[in-house]
Order: sequence, then C-alpha cells, then structure tokens
Amino acid sequence: MLSIIAFIIIATIVALLITQRVHPVIALTLVPVVGALIAGFGFEEISDFFSEGIASVLPVVIMFIFAILFFGIMQDSGMFNPLIHNMVKISRGNVILVAMVTVIIGGLAHLDGAGASTFLITIPALLPLYKKLNMSPYLLVLLIGLSASIINMVPWAGPLGRTAAVLGVDAAELWPPLIPLQIIAIILLILFAAFLGWMEKKRIEKEGQLINPDNAGMFESSVNTGSESEGKDLERPKLLWFNLLLVVVVIISLVTNILPAGLIFMIALCIGMLVNYPDAEVQKDRLASHAPNALMMGSIILAAGTFLGIMDNSGMLESLAEDMVSVLPAFIVPYLHYVVGAFGVPLDMVLNTDAYYFALLPIVEGIVSPLGVESVEIAYSLLIGNIIGTFVSPFSPALWLAVGLAGIEMGRYIKYAFFWIWGFSLVILFVGFLLGLY
Repeated sequence: MLSIIAFIIIATIVALLITQRVHPVIALTLVPVVGALIAGFGFEEISDFFSEGIASVLPVVIMFIFAILFFGIMQDSGMFNPLIHNMVKISRGNVILVAMVTVIIGGLAHLDGAGASTFLITIPALLPLYKKLNMSPYLLVLLIGLSASIINMVPWAGPLGRTAAVLGVDAAELWPPLIPLQIIAIILLILFAAFLGWMEKKRIEKEGQLINPDNAGMFESSVNTGSESEGKDLERPKLLWFNLLLVVVVIISLVTNILPAGLIFMIALCIGMLVNYPDAEVQKDRLASHAPNALMMGSIILAAGTFLGIMDNSGMLESLAEDMVSVLPAFIVPYLHYVVGAFGVPLDMVLNTDAYYFALLPIVEGIVSPLGVESVEIAYSLLIGNIIGTFVSPFSPALWLAVGLAGIEMGRYIKYAFFWIWGFSLVILFVGFLLGLY
C-alpha cells in the first residue's frame, strides 16, 4: 500500500507539472502531504519529515537566491557581453554551431561535478545569445544538461560515489573504464547537438525569425545581457576585468569548497554591488529587479524539499523501489540490470538519486549477482542508463535552478526533453555494452 501511494503521489506531481495545471509549489507541497495523511502518518511525523526535507535543501535555497542576485548584477554590468559578441562573431549567427559549442561549454563547466554551479556559470552567459538568435531556451537547458550528465561520471560527482558506496569500493577504481565511454558520448552529443541545431534552425526559418549570418556584425552593437527595461546606463565596461576576476574567484571558491556556496555568493554579491553600483538607491533598485525570480525559485526549492522529505523519510521511495523489482516476471531476472538500465531515465521521474542508488541498486545486485553476473557490471549498467537522465528529473534541485535561470517551465521542459534524453541514454547504454562494461 505504501508503494501504491508513493507511485500515485509521484505520478500526480509529474502529471501536474507537465500539464501546468497548478504552480509547482502547490503540487510539490499539497500532494505529498495529502498522500502522507492517506498513508496513515500523523501530523507530528509529517512535521518531522518536513523539517528533515527542508534542512536538506536549505543550503541550496540560500545559494540559489544569492546566486541569481549575483549573476543578475553581473548581467546588468554587461560582463557577459564580450563572450556573447565573440560567440556570435565566431558562429556568425549559425544556430547549428551555437548548439554544438553549447555542449563543449557545458562539459567544461561541469568538470567540478556540481550541477548547480554548472548551470550558474553557463546559462546566464549563453541565454542572451540564444534569445538573440531566437533559439529556444529549452534547447539550451537540454544540451547543457546532457553534457553535464556525461561528465557526471567522474568519481567526485554524486552518482559514482553512491555506486562505489553500495559496492564497497573506491570510486576512483570505477572511473577508468568509464573514460572511453565519456569521450565517445561527448562526441556523439556534439553530433546530436548539430542535429538538434539543424531542427531548431528549421523551426526558426519556418517562423521567419532566422538571423541573416551576413549581418553578424549587427550583434556587436546590439547584444545586451541585461533586462530590456534597464538600459545602457547600467553597463560598466570599465569594470569588465574586475567583474570577470570576481566571477573567476567565485567559481574557484565553489570548486575548492573554501566556504559554503551560499556564503560565497552573498559575499560576491555585496562586493559586486559596492563596486559596480555604489549608490544605495541603485543597489536597492537592482535587488528589487532580480528578487522576484530569486524568491520564486527559492520557494519552489523549499516545496521540493517538503516533497523529498516526506517521500524519503516516510520510507515510500524505498518501498516503491523494492516492489517495482519484485513484480517482474522470472524470465527477466537474469537480465534485470539491463532492463533497469534501459529504463533508467523513466525511473529518474519516480525515484530520486539516493533511492535509485541506495535502494534500487542493492536490490538488483542482490537478485542478479547470484546468477554469475559481476557486481561491477550490474552497477555500470544501472549507472549509465540512469545518469544521462539526471537533469530531466524533477527530483534534481540543480534542474530547478536551471529552469529558473533560463526562465522556462519545468513541465514544458520535461515534455520537450524527456524522449530526446531517454533515446540518447539508450544509445550510450549500447555503447557501454560494445565497450564490454557489462
């Protein structure tokens, strides 16, 4: 019964997000609370679930709010303009080339293995270019998410670390066989990006919005990464190198964990405001301009924390994982790791990362390994099948961050990206098979 209720809760939330019937805060808050009550949990227990869930996402919320404010100020100052100008000059308005370059930038930005910082670095820089070329921001998030997912196989990222913990081995031991797969996957993704870019170009042409490549020079004087209502008076071209240095210091600080991420962005925001806009009234105006988006997405992350707290701490996710395996036909059991790997992306829609690796993986390993399949092969198949879908799942706080930064809707993004990501995941899973990983 607990599994049935868990499935209904998750299915309801995903359906509400896809159909956009209600705001995400409503879906992520009311549905799990009602489900927990139906499951027989009391108000005191639900309060504990809530507290633990909120505690788990609170650092993300703090980072989220101040990161959006910080990068908003950097956009206002025009810091990203040179990057946009140069990319436009190189691409000359070539939509296909921009899509391909996006993959490379996303992969480089994710070398630290942190999804949130990857989106914080890439989306504010690339979104103005996508808008200028009339390209879809949904494509931007899709390409960066896929690129980050491939790089996410590094040992200092979460999935491989969780896998290593389940198998009782060092994550560094699991990584070397995955390196060839990562290289091939990035090459395939660049080609896939070219295809998606071609499709995007056709869409733009059909809508009569395609930019003439011969007029690429027009961008050099017209691209503005700030909001349309803010004007050129907010730009600080003389402070370009200072702002660039500030962003680099922030990124290095995030990678080295010298301070909590939230505090890093709080300090950076204060410094950026003081240097770029020393007048108190202008500071107030800039904060007021970016605060609605920051607070709105912060509230969604808090609601997601409520959802995760109830589902995880009530035991619903673990119960669902166990029962999903137990109902499978006997003839599938020897190939269960392939089946679960193939459905890794859909499972991302109903299980969070911890439930997948700490609940589902041990169950599959316990069922299949007695039949002579090596535990590491089982782990690779589940890891590769699932990891590509990391940034299409509503369970991913980093994806909520990306959605907020890109100004898009989660439900529409899932609808736009899900089958592309699942298809790409199956291709990479097959490549892993050809490489002899399982």
